[in-house]
Amino acid sequence: MPDPLTIASGISAAGAFVSAWQLRRRALQAEAEIEHLQAELAAERHAASHDPLTGLPNRRAFFRLAATLLTDAGGEPLIAVVLDLDDFKQVNDRYGHSAGDQVLISVAERLAAFAGDNLVARLGGDEFAGLLTTSTVDRRWIEHSTRRLCESLSAPIPLGNSSLRVTASVGLAPVTGPAQLTEALDRADAAMYRAKSVGASRPTRQLVDSAHLADR
Repeated sequence: MPDPLTIASGISAAGAFVSAWQLRRRALQAEAEIEHLQAELAAERHAASHDPLTGLPNRRAFFRLAATLLTDAGGEPLIAVVLDLDDFKQVNDRYGHSAGDQVLISVAERLAAFAGDNLVARLGGDEFAGLLTTSTVDRRWIEHSTRRLCESLSAPIPLGNSSLRVTASVGLAPVTGPAQLTEALDRADAAMYRAKSVGASRPTRQLVDSAHLADR
């Protein structure tokens, strides 16, 4: 006949094992729930700071990130870039909003590829901005960079079995200090609109803000 103490000890050990297993399962469930909540929080933060269509930072995130970059630049030259698409409304009207969305996505991808590791953002609608670092700020570099960006943006965009070309007006302006971002963007924006006034007959529209380059 089994010893009652042995039986009791076995039952106690089994109970301890079950309790330990249940605690471990609850701990794993709690860890999974925490990870899920953290992922949801990260997704919400990303959604709050990024454009849902293109995945680029939005206007608010652009100014926040740009302020940090300007503070940490350490005197390195920076260029503000502003661009928007010419007659973009006609794309939506003629080809539909789905095509318009694809155009915006393609423009965002090309701008990001042009900028590399630099900051670019969709400010809203068909308007984009960027903050580029460069080893030098002179007219030749800016004009060359503007041409390259315009040529990239004007390349055909695949739309199903066809393709579409769009042109962009681009403005660039040097950022002269951490507190001058808004001023530089205003000058780049003015340069962009002067480029837009050149006329739609040109394959791409570009104009460099040269007001702050005379002595460079």
